[in-house]
Amino acid sequence: MLSSWGPALRIARRDALRAKGRSALVLAMIALPVLGVTGADIVYRSAQLTPVEQAARQIGGADLFVRSIAPGETVLQAPNSDTEFLSTQAKPLTVEQQRSSTADPAKLIAELLPAGSKFTPVKTGPTVGASSREGLLRTETTEADLTDKAWAGRLDLVDGKAPSAAGQLAATQAFLDQAGLKVGDTTKVQGLESTPFTITGVVEHPGDLRKVELVARPGELLPALDKLNPPVGGPADPTANRPKGGASWLVELPTGAAATADWAKVRELNKYGYTATSHEVALHLPPKSDVPYYANRVSLTDSSDQLTMAVVAVVTVMALLEVVLLAGPAFAVGARRSRRQLGLLAATGGDRSHVRSVVLGSGAVLGAAGAVVGVAAGVLAVAVTRPWAEAIAGARFGHFALEPAELAGIALLGLATGLLAALVPAVQAARQEVTEALRARRSPKPANGRPAVLGALMLAGGAALALYGAVTDSGRGMIVAAGMDRPMLAVAGGSIAAELGVVICTPFLVGQIGRLGRWLPLSPRLALRDAVRHRARTAPAVAAVLAAVAGSVAVGIYTASSDAQARAEYHATMPSGAVSLQLFGDQAKLPGAVAALATAMPGLGERADVGTATYVFCPTCSSYAELQVPAGATPQPGSRLSGFPGVRVGDTTLLHNLFGVRDPAVEAALGSGKTVVFDPAYVKDGKISLKLTGSAGVVQPGQTPKPAVSYVSVDAVVFDRPAAAAFGPVLLSKAAAQGAGLQAQVTGAVWLPAQVPSAKEEQRGAAAAASLGVHSEVRVERGFHPSYDLVPLALTAFSALVALGAAGIATGLAAADSQQDLTTLAAVGATPGIRRRLSGFQAGVIATLGAVLGTVSGFVPAVALRELRNSAMRGLSGEGVHVVVAPVAVPWTELLVILIGVPLAAVLLAGLCTRARLPLARRAE
Repeated sequence: MLSSWGPALRIARRDALRAKGRSALVLAMIALPVLGVTGADIVYRSAQLTPVEQAARQIGGADLFVRSIAPGETVLQAPNSDTEFLSTQAKPLTVEQQRSSTADPAKLIAELLPAGSKFTPVKTGPTVGASSREGLLRTETTEADLTDKAWAGRLDLVDGKAPSAAGQLAATQAFLDQAGLKVGDTTKVQGLESTPFTITGVVEHPGDLRKVELVARPGELLPALDKLNPPVGGPADPTANRPKGGASWLVELPTGAAATADWAKVRELNKYGYTATSHEVALHLPPKSDVPYYANRVSLTDSSDQLTMAVVAVVTVMALLEVVLLAGPAFAVGARRSRRQLGLLAATGGDRSHVRSVVLGSGAVLGAAGAVVGVAAGVLAVAVTRPWAEAIAGARFGHFALEPAELAGIALLGLATGLLAALVPAVQAARQEVTEALRARRSPKPANGRPAVLGALMLAGGAALALYGAVTDSGRGMIVAAGMDRPMLAVAGGSIAAELGVVICTPFLVGQIGRLGRWLPLSPRLALRDAVRHRARTAPAVAAVLAAVAGSVAVGIYTASSDAQARAEYHATMPSGAVSLQLFGDQAKLPGAVAALATAMPGLGERADVGTATYVFCPTCSSYAELQVPAGATPQPGSRLSGFPGVRVGDTTLLHNLFGVRDPAVEAALGSGKTVVFDPAYVKDGKISLKLTGSAGVVQPGQTPKPAVSYVSVDAVVFDRPAAAAFGPVLLSKAAAQGAGLQAQVTGAVWLPAQVPSAKEEQRGAAAAASLGVHSEVRVERGFHPSYDLVPLALTAFSALVALGAAGIATGLAAADSQQDLTTLAAVGATPGIRRRLSGFQAGVIATLGAVLGTVSGFVPAVALRELRNSAMRGLSGEGVHVVVAPVAVPWTELLVILIGVPLAAVLLAGLCTRARLPLARRAE
């Protein structure tokens, strides 16, 4: 047998060189998936940071990154991340907790680490406004000495020079892009307009390329911002109340002491309320059994990793199936065109194994060539597109990872794909009768229904298994194989079995649709008849389209469902498109700021003043009223006050602009001086309760009030409006506020324009309001922005290309098989256009049937994978973690494009690419 492979491979190489067009097509079909898998492998491995690389993005060039998280408590943390931690407090306090609860964190950490350690403070400033080309841009702030090697790897200077003098700073590329500035330009920080800053360089956080940030030298920006009174951003700034993580430091240990920062040392620091990321720990990670954090956390990480494995398994099998089914018809083309040659081989003493070897040799030759080309092209493609890929991911690669074993495996996969694609044509060629092969005639075989029964059973069984795995808890969390537990394996295996079942049913279904031909005109009737007569050519092409569309639909539905969940979890602070102006400090300047904003942003519409219920307990003393939750009540998830502080007071215009409610009943209640409540959980016995913090006695000038707390009840009318409650559960009328002894302090204004202002208009408005010397914030609620917009579109385009390619291959084979039919048509006087229409409908039959079957079968893995995710989230909900479980969402637009656009495009392209002239041939002797 081995001796027959030498001549077979030589014949295959000769045929490949003789039929360059067909060979290039097959090579491309094998190389493209190999290219994609190679590129995906390199990108994944490059973006998958090693523990040392992951630590470097926190530590930089230092030995440790330490944060004071919870003084007086004990911290449980992951070994290689300062963001994965829990804090606990013993009763009574431990010795370490007692010490850390009273000590200065900076002095305590210096005592806990070796003498001579160098501590570089890591300071994060407030979010401020900075002047841009259009106006004012919100940006984060920090300070760092970019010439200090301790920052290298955590915050890198990538262009220009590090700030070296007063009045200089560096900026991230995201800031420069949004601000319309470049190195050498100046920017002014809101509140510090008298001191412009020159941008001398561009910096980046390797793990967050999208960060909008200004970086000043230590002591030159943040102290000045701290002195602003009130602080820029104010108490209602969304970032103002965000935990800053306490004090933190980059620590460089004395020479020879780096090895002391091991896991035992990190555990010691945890006892004092610190988290620590250590280079030494990254080099020698402890086993999970030595990490208490892993035993106490509640996380979706593990199930997410398994879900990724399941998706990869399903998509990989579908991709391989697509290649095999796409390349198979192309090998069938070669086998049919070499029918006489193969017949001569058999007639001169070659047996069936020799014929099979010749066709399989074509698969081996083209598979090997495609694998080599695909791997090389994949490596080159990632190298060329690396900056683009990093920008899309928003993070730098840790390294350019080329795993020889994995790349060799991918190449072997390409070779195996070529052999599998040639297997069925090889078997068919070996089975043909010698006399028929020499005379170039075929004997049509009746359809066999037994494979269809097997396929139907696989479809039903696979779907049932996948859905069972999605809803069962049996074996959840117990890893069985390939990094997946039993339910995940059931979902992956069931989805794959269901897809293969549909593929096996395809020849039978192709035969059944032929019955529709009797009601169709000539061209589509001939196309259907041709598809049925040549199921060996039609079925693989239909199945290839099916596999491509099924994969696209599955990932598209899963992505749309994830998008729907993210949308459900998103909480806007105002209705979509609303514009808010909030002042911090001198409220007397509000009218001027409102006028300036309206001039800079025309077309805002009617203004609504935002009042805040304020308790005034002395001429210069006041506090905001606080809405109370009755005992035992549970407000709706996400119900909160909007970006403005306190409890809202206003009229119907505020009801429209801030709450998005246009209801005559609500408007009437508010207009009659009542309080309207949008979340019934806050109402008890028809009233809401407000907490007032004032003084226990008369406050003399210069005297600090002694706090005293009182409560006031206010009559309320309930209108259950969950959407409005997200912007604030209560709206008091001015009369209701006065009746409760409260004043309505106007803290800002809200507009609801007909069109959402652009980012440039927002910057111009912010600059106009700030130009009056007031501390203000202008915001535009732009609503939820999906993270996966391009994914369904890319998948739709991919499935369309595969569908068109499969239809084109099958149409090309049909053109070779239909020569006698076309000759007969020409002889009986058919018009030249009949050939174009016939080719178009042949492609349309394949694309339509594949698109319909693929769309239906793609629902199985999508629904199963999504339900699996929802089951895991429901498990977290049972443990007290608030989660949003969204139903399966279907991207109907993409599905309609696949179901209608792909077949239509296949018909048009096949018709346009086919020569209209009908062939004339002499009568065969």
